[in-house]
Amino acid sequence: MSGTLLLTAFLLVALVIAVQGAFQTRAGVTEAFALQSKLQAAQTALEELLRLQIDEANSLRGYALTRDSFYVDQYRIAADQFDAKERAIRETLQSQRLVRAQLLLHQYAQIQSSWRAAVALPVLRHPTAQLAAIDKRDKFFSDQEQTTVDAIRVELVRENDVLARKTRAELARTAFVRAFWLLLFGLLAILFNAYRSRLNWQLEEERTTTEILQQAFRSESAPLPNCDVGGAYLSASSHLAVGGDVYDVYRLSDNLALLMIADVSGKGVDAAVLTAFIKFTIRGIALRHRDPAAILAEFNTAFAQAVEDPYAFVSMWVGTLDTDDHTLRYASAGHDSAFIRRCTSVQQLAVTGPVLGVMEEPFKSRQTVLEAGDMLVLATDGLTEARDRSGEMLTEKGAMELIAEADHSARGMAEELALRVRALGGGHLRDDLAILVVRALPLEPADA
Repeated sequence: MSGTLLLTAFLLVALVIAVQGAFQTRAGVTEAFALQSKLQAAQTALEELLRLQIDEANSLRGYALTRDSFYVDQYRIAADQFDAKERAIRETLQSQRLVRAQLLLHQYAQIQSSWRAAVALPVLRHPTAQLAAIDKRDKFFSDQEQTTVDAIRVELVRENDVLARKTRAELARTAFVRAFWLLLFGLLAILFNAYRSRLNWQLEEERTTTEILQQAFRSESAPLPNCDVGGAYLSASSHLAVGGDVYDVYRLSDNLALLMIADVSGKGVDAAVLTAFIKFTIRGIALRHRDPAAILAEFNTAFAQAVEDPYAFVSMWVGTLDTDDHTLRYASAGHDSAFIRRCTSVQQLAVTGPVLGVMEEPFKSRQTVLEAGDMLVLATDGLTEARDRSGEMLTEKGAMELIAEADHSARGMAEELALRVRALGGGHLRDDLAILVVRALPLEPADA
């Protein structure tokens, strides 16, 4: 009896430690992701700073040609916005203690100030049409500013990489600690055969904790202008069968959104860590490259270098949606569960390249336009490979039939497809399922 009480007490203490560690890990990961979000916001603001610099130069050039005071007003608006944006970036860099990046930003601001004194102010006082001289002086400062901005980009990317490595290291450490506890529980189960059920309970707890970690990585459906967005996620119920399904909706600018869905090979903590790597790496690449094929090509190289498992691979669909006119550019790395419903007809989007992590082959981008009411439906293979109780697979044809009959709202369709898949297997899932739906709404008329 004393041995039984001792084992029970040990299991309770171990459970408290495991749960506490899970919450601490999640808090640490959430903080790391918040820091990465700030850095990504700074990267986006830096690109806005470059655009405002160009707006200043173009307004000055227009004034020199026409002497119209309209361009003077536009120049001053751009200059005020430039200064406000520069202050916001500086505050972010200060909060992250990025000293070198702060110095580079200060240098950038000084160059812009010198440009205003040497180029802008003389033209505002004495406008001329000598654009060649203006362009020559403007190019001198523009080259210096571009070099400085490139250096700031490098610092931000480097800091983002450092945060990503720390996050992966923390998750790997947590996996090692949990593996240690699992081994210890196994040894205790051998010594106390009557408590084998306790070991199974611990395995289920491990699966639940892994799901919690993965939910921290998976994006919610971000709202988009002129669009209705919905998503759904179902987890398989078997022990530790947590896959690497992930989707993301990320605003690259006021009118451009990044859409992504991916399915990672493997299960458990390793697959969950890879989903975090995929999500933030794709976002970082998309801030530099807007072409989906270029995004996939660069990620394929990064994946091969960062992931040591030679058997790991990823199927992925990446698209950029212009919310002003619903132009969709996309590329698919072996991901065939992508569809567009137009009225009641459904078409499957073609694969434009191989799965990632297997071979170095080119990817291609394709383009289409969504009309009002059209619905883009992205899913992982848990949809097309869902099986009924007799073992018959749904396939792409069956998935397209479900999509054609589903609800007309994005959220309603995502939830209905998830429920239909669960019902198809009698409540049992063989694989995880992620679904992302984007419905094109009628475009708002442009301001007169």
